Amino acid sequence: MTRYEPADSFATPRFSDVRTFMRLPHNRDLENANVAIVGAPFDTGATFRAGARFGPEGIRSASHLLRRHNSGLGVTIFDHVSAIDYGDVPVVPGYIESSYEWIEEGLRPIYEADVVPIVLGGDHSIALPELRAAAKRHGPLALVQFDSHPDTWDSYFGEKHTHGTPFRRAVEEGLLDVERSIQVGMRGSIYDERDWDDAKEMGFELLTTDDVRKLGIEATTRRIHERVGEAKTYVSFDIDFVDPAFAPGTGTPEVGGFSSWESQQFARSLAGLHIVGFDVVEVYPAYDLAQITALLAANIAHDFLSLVALARKRGGISGK
Repeated sequence: MTRYEPADSFATPRFSDVRTFMRLPHNRDLENANVAIVGAPFDTGATFRAGARFGPEGIRSASHLLRRHNSGLGVTIFDHVSAIDYGDVPVVPGYIESSYEWIEEGLRPIYEADVVPIVLGGDHSIALPELRAAAKRHGPLALVQFDSHPDTWDSYFGEKHTHGTPFRRAVEEGLLDVERSIQVGMRGSIYDERDWDDAKEMGFELLTTDDVRKLGIEATTRRIHERVGEAKTYVSFDIDFVDPAFAPGTGTPEVGGFSSWESQQFARSLAGLHIVGFDVVEVYPAYDLAQITALLAANIAHDFLSLVALARKRGGISGK
């Protein structure tokens, strides 16, 4: 089997070459890959700021700083996984339902090959076609969502598809096992006192930022693992989970959030779950300062890649 790993940064400097994630080879050789980094450059679902279509490009650029060994998880990634940068799935700017079809179809061969995708968004509306593709392969999935918004509104401006509605639609379509799903980090002003109750009534466990602060990271982690159990899981990380002091380049920032370090602890705490797909969404380079948001998103994706490597190192199930 051909093993794909990043270019050697001792042979060529990290600021050189085409901007793939971590300088991984850009190809679509799924037969020889365990993980595929995939861009979904779509932001027509945004309701406030626009610009997440440039998120994959920004994350890839910042990722050139990343190295092979994850000291926090204790795993040298490419000793255990073969990874590629698959490029971007096609989208149709301005046309959300057509883009959903293209995104789902673009991800289909990755799931059929039992390769784990890590999707770089894009606004959070892309989660719906991602889950459609994943559920066709794996059935209804547990969801672990890190976000400052539950994204379970029924509609926005009378429209059923925006970045504020994907998880309601996913429940309606039977893509999620809500009894195994949990949303973490909700905070900020809301339109109605029942906004978060809607998510709970749909079956999600919802932990607000205040809940997490009272529980602490370790107890919150236990809640996530107890909730998900052994279910096949999709992890969705909206960068606005993080406080805008650490991630200003996002579409709907909410103050009072988590630090970069805390965000990494949450990502790494997912070790041991049966994760079949990931995304990192809502990075807006036009609002970023010195790439700090893109750099954090790249590091979260690096932790996700490391989780797959750790599962394979331990002999667990994570892709083929």
